[in-house]
Amino acid sequence: MVNTARKQSANLSIRSDLLKQAKQNKINLSKTLEDRLEQILSERDREEWLKNNRDAIAAANDYVDRKGLWSEELRQF
Repeated sequence: MVNTARKQSANLSIRSDLLKQAKQNKINLSKTLEDRLEQILSERDREEWLKNNRDAIAAANDYVDRKGLWSEELRQF
């Protein structure tokens, strides 16, 4: 994901052993944190969307269970 948001400094605390290993392995902590935060936030957005749309999804599934898909007659498999 390309984001042009401006970078902002942040003070963080991290275990010294992890910091040492990250430096030894040339891991970019800022990039790693940004990537992981994007994943976490995306997962939370998805969970929230599913929660907010649970009833509509259940109703749509129920409708399909009762009436089938509109395109069933068009299937060739």
